[in-house]
Amino acid sequence: MIQIAIFNNKGGVGKTTYLFHIANLLADAGICTLMVDCDSQCNLTAYALDDSEIKKSWSERGNSIYKVIQPVSEGLGDIRMRQAHCLREKLYLVPGDIDLNIYEDRLGETWASASVQPASIRVQIAIYRYIKFAAQKCNAQVVLIDLGPNLGALNRTVLGGCDYFITPLSPDLFSIKGTQNLGNKFVVWHDEWKNNLYKWKKPNSGISIDELPHGAPKFLGYVTQQHNIRDSKSGMTIGWSIFGNQVDEAVRRNIVKQLEPLEQNDSKQNYLLGKIPNLHSLVPYSLNAHKPVYKCSSSDGLKGSHISKARNSKELYQDIINEIQRLL
Repeated sequence: MIQIAIFNNKGGVGKTTYLFHIANLLADAGICTLMVDCDSQCNLTAYALDDSEIKKSWSERGNSIYKVIQPVSEGLGDIRMRQAHCLREKLYLVPGDIDLNIYEDRLGETWASASVQPASIRVQIAIYRYIKFAAQKCNAQVVLIDLGPNLGALNRTVLGGCDYFITPLSPDLFSIKGTQNLGNKFVVWHDEWKNNLYKWKKPNSGISIDELPHGAPKFLGYVTQQHNIRDSKSGMTIGWSIFGNQVDEAVRRNIVKQLEPLEQNDSKQNYLLGKIPNLHSLVPYSLNAHKPVYKCSSSDGLKGSHISKARNSKELYQDIINEIQRLL
């Protein structure tokens, strides 16, 4: 089983839509996939579930990401062993929860003492332990984790348990600047995780080695999204190409080069995992139907050329599907 986070500290780059589509494509290919919504905005959950199902996951006996780790967050017990929501064959979801912000506060409070106090390290590893449990219960081969657009304590903790992370980018100035923040922060997090885990990896520390994350996710690559397409060398309009042509250099300089000394790169020549153009009005139809764009049809309100455009959109994700199958 591999865990992959979809992560960028800049919002509005289509992380959730990207994750939802590759999860569905993996399930279509017979690869059991677990989606985990670790963004308190809950966009992935809203994409996959209707309101009644979301309310149920937030109930006292619910299986949202906060409900399952709530006893640890509040210092009242251990994680709740509740199974993920089955969306269809080979596709599961751990729903998000707005109350996850409460847990993030606890993560910030206990980070400094996590290297010496058992209660503090257990707060830090609660989500990692639950995701492993949920994946084992549904026999997931791939876990895809949606994260919010920030560099806070929650993302630090979740990424520490991931094997890889993928960064969706828009071809704009802000995304290029954001790669610098990402690279620098991962270097800091690597050192902090190493320090916090050192004691607990020793024999007789009181915590099983299987419960501990490694704290060193590898950069699998990036995907550019939401540009307008043209029949040109770059595949983008002239305006989008201004920054689109700078993205790869920025990624290599600010992320790949920074993580190489830490061995947190998936070594390869090409880190571009695909180009997803702006699908415009197809996405709202997809959201309303709670299914990926490529499965939307006339029954979901599509008309004319939109039907074939939606059906053909699955080809846009083939590079990342091939990459994940390679890892498996």
